[in-house]
Amino acid sequence: MTTTERTTSNGTRRTVWLVAAAIVLALAAAFILRQRAQQSGPESASASAQSQSRTATGADGDRSARGRSGAGGADRVVPVLVIPAARRDVPIHVEGLGTVTAFKTVNVRTQVDGRLDRVAFKEGQPVKRGDLLAQVDSRPFTIQLHTAQAALARDQAQLQGAELNLRRYEAVVAQKLIPQQQVDDQRALTEQLKGTIRSDQAQIENAELQLAYARITSPIDGVTGIRLVDQGNVVHAGDPGGIVVVTQLDPIAVLFTLPQDDLPRVVRAQSGGPPVVEILPRDGDKPLAKGELALIDNQINQNTATLRLKAVFPNPEHLLWPNQFVKARLQLEVRKGVLVVPAAAVQRGPQGTFVYTVGPDEKAVVKAVQVDTVTGGEALLAGGLEAGDKVIVEGQNQLRPGARVSVRQPGADATAEARTGGSGGKRGAGGKRVK
Repeated sequence: MTTTERTTSNGTRRTVWLVAAAIVLALAAAFILRQRAQQSGPESASASAQSQSRTATGADGDRSARGRSGAGGADRVVPVLVIPAARRDVPIHVEGLGTVTAFKTVNVRTQVDGRLDRVAFKEGQPVKRGDLLAQVDSRPFTIQLHTAQAALARDQAQLQGAELNLRRYEAVVAQKLIPQQQVDDQRALTEQLKGTIRSDQAQIENAELQLAYARITSPIDGVTGIRLVDQGNVVHAGDPGGIVVVTQLDPIAVLFTLPQDDLPRVVRAQSGGPPVVEILPRDGDKPLAKGELALIDNQINQNTATLRLKAVFPNPEHLLWPNQFVKARLQLEVRKGVLVVPAAAVQRGPQGTFVYTVGPDEKAVVKAVQVDTVTGGEALLAGGLEAGDKVIVEGQNQLRPGARVSVRQPGADATAEARTGGSGGKRGAGGKRVK
């Protein structure tokens, strides 16, 4: 055997041994894994069974809990606030924003020139017509009066002498002792002196008037404002500021606007007498005063398409003040015996407007209603309910048809809030809204 053949034979035997060793190792590894699998099999199956059992139990528990929860939701009692539907007389109003205006306003000025000797009023003081407000130095006008009176006395004495001479001339002219022209001249002088006396009397009246003007009085009943000039200043009739502004506050006027579309209804309301107007603060519903509509302006504002109206109100407590912004509520008519529910009770759905009522079995019942008008937080119904039906005005958002309800007794504040559509209930929708 050559060296090459021996080398080849040794390599072949080495390869065979390596392959055989690998097979043995593989078989041993497979045997060990099989033994471990057989030992852990029962424990894994048991754990798997327990896990499946727990899963099934949890699912059944969840279904049972859901079932119990569903049964509890169906039986849950919803507390609600109820107000019966009623038939009564309801006034229909329209509202507009307005401004309080003094019934009369006078800027008191001096009508004569002179020094202001006295200021006789206090700022904000109520005054009556004729009360003294200020006094201008009257001495120059007193002098003018005395001068005019002296001239009158002089001219009256001259007139008496002229009349006496005229009677003498008329007595002797018949005897042809004096010419007729002399008599005529004396008669003309007498008439001239009579004219002079009338002029003197006018001068006296003018002086007396200047004296009256020097005493500045209130021309109206009202309240004084801020003093515009102080005592000691020289005032003139042409001064632009004046002395004080006097405003009449009782009665007082309010100018307010409405859309031009409301004009026909306002005219119809006015045809039956002056409509009632209430004044309210802009952020409240408690009336400040109640008066009457005085006039409708004779033209419509083209820029805003609004109509201006004026109402007059008694204001003894001075609750209204000039330039105050207010809300005016004009009563157009009174609907007699209409069915009324709070506007907060009216809801809107796919089929139209409806309300929730409480049935005899203390369950929620849905009733479709026809809303005619919504005014002042109340809905006037044209049909769908009867007087006395228990209408739910609070708690509707938790209801469904057939839900059990528990009626709670409202307090006075809660009832008023529900009637006016307050925050306690949902705001109703539907029907034509007239404020």
